[in-house]
Amino acid sequence: MDHIDIIEGKIDVNSTIDLVISPSCGAVSTFLGTTRDNFDGKKVVRLEYEAYIPMAKKKMLEICQLVREKWKVENIVMIHRIGLVPIKEASIIIAISSPHRKESLDALQFAIDTLKAIVPIWKKEVYEDESTSWKENKE
Repeated sequence: MDHIDIIEGKIDVNSTIDLVISPSCGAVSTFLGTTRDNFDGKKVVRLEYEAYIPMAKKKMLEICQLVREKWKVENIVMIHRIGLVPIKEASIIIAISSPHRKESLDALQFAIDTLKAIVPIWKKEVYEDESTSWKENKE
């Protein structure tokens, strides 16, 4: 099962993990990307995300397919948040189940790196003085 989504509002981590758990799998690997309060010595107060949703979802499904071509995994969930994301809240979760941990861990690393490189989602940092900076992914 591949489950992808772009949402506004908080990501429910427990429900996401419940989607990937499988009786035939001994591993669930997760990545949770959260808003930190600093960047390059500046105080960050929130992030703001925008996305071209139809293309973003298409690319996320392509990543799921690439993962399945490389590793034996059971379930994949990728959820990215758009809109305002306060400090300490999650902007993305990826969860992958597999029979053994190596596959899900390797697939997880590939999935987040590829998502950041090819999915049309843009991040703006907002600083305490209300100045802003659009961030480009280095991937």
